[in-house]
Amino acid sequence: MGAAAVSMRNDPFNIRKIIAMKIPELPFTVTNWDEIVPTRHAGESGHALWRTLNIGDIRVRIVEYTPGYVADHWCDRGHIIYVLEGELISELKDGRVSILKPGMSYQVSDFGDAAHRSSTKTGVKLFIVD
Repeated sequence: MGAAAVSMRNDPFNIRKIIAMKIPELPFTVTNWDEIVPTRHAGESGHALWRTLNIGDIRVRIVEYTPGYVADHWCDRGHIIYVLEGELISELKDGRVSILKPGMSYQVSDFGDAAHRSSTKTGVKLFIVD
């Protein structure tokens, strides 16, 4: 049961407001990611293949980085990133480094922390919402 459901059960008069992600009006939609044509994005080294679904201001993607990929920029955009396959190295501009493996994720808001950039030694496949 999600946190919102627990919150409502423990707060029957809804005194606490539930804050939800703003997904624009959208019918129930099934996405076959294999049918979305990938776009290629060069990195400082290697490249990324993006399969992208845009829903209003929300971008949902399956992204694959080739082995040896290093992003060509520092990013301040907020993301929810979930590792499907491989290993992701997420470097923050302040020097922190996190290594994410399948089943792990990170979440960061727009301008929410130090800028970040992605790389991988082995290649990686990600599910990203931003």
